[in-house]
Amino acid sequence: MTTLDVAGVPVATYVEEPDLDIRLAPRPYLHPVRTLSGITVTDALCHDHPWHLGASLTMSDVDGHNLWGGRTYVRDQGYVWLDDHGRIQHRTSEPIPGGFRETLSWLAQDGTPLLRERREMTATAAPRGWELSFAYALSTPASAEVTLGSPATHGRPGDAGYGGFFWRAPSTPAVAFAESTGHPHGSADPWLALVADNRYTLVFRGLADADRWFVRTTEYVGVCAALAFTDPLAIKPAEPLTRTIRVLIADGALTRPEITEALRADRPRS
Repeated sequence: MTTLDVAGVPVATYVEEPDLDIRLAPRPYLHPVRTLSGITVTDALCHDHPWHLGASLTMSDVDGHNLWGGRTYVRDQGYVWLDDHGRIQHRTSEPIPGGFRETLSWLAQDGTPLLRERREMTATAAPRGWELSFAYALSTPASAEVTLGSPATHGRPGDAGYGGFFWRAPSTPAVAFAESTGHPHGSADPWLALVADNRYTLVFRGLADADRWFVRTTEYVGVCAALAFTDPLAIKPAEPLTRTIRVLIADGALTRPEITEALRADRPRS
């Protein structure tokens, strides 16, 4: 395990090699993640969805393999248990200022390589709290393209386009809102905020291209920077898929103006 800290305060634990049942799609994940005052803002191995693992990068369909965990959504059948689960395996890591750089392999259950990943994670002080930066690049291991999908791309209704950087929060009362005044779920707003039980605020940034925000606050509390929200997404050889997700972790309930001010203060000066 690796610990991230901000000014000497431990704020996140990264589990590189969890020993988990293959049906949970084992993968590296962050948990617990805490505010600077020590409030835990992630959940893992939850009773309702045990394959929800803190904050992690994962997909429900990678060329037909389930790296999300749990049942697989099959068109015209619904959710069924299939022997199609894969894993994401830690390979190497090295320290960098504020965090670490890592290489990983996305594997089918039989060990066949599906994707290669380069990941870089840092924790830094930020206005109102601290910020997690989670940058990744996914590339194909061979000359064929690799297709990413979601339950939505397989026909599940209700905008179930999850898959990508996913954050499972504790099951406490929460509200979500985005930069615009519209509904946050399915939006492509520059940022999305989750305010949980007036105790903490998470502000997510980093969508690109056709990405959308996937958010739940009733059945469970979670946010995903979804990669295949409506349509399958192909990763072509020699053209890595790159994203940088940034999450502001703050104590207390921030208002929309306070979030806008904090993000404005966080912009690099020219």
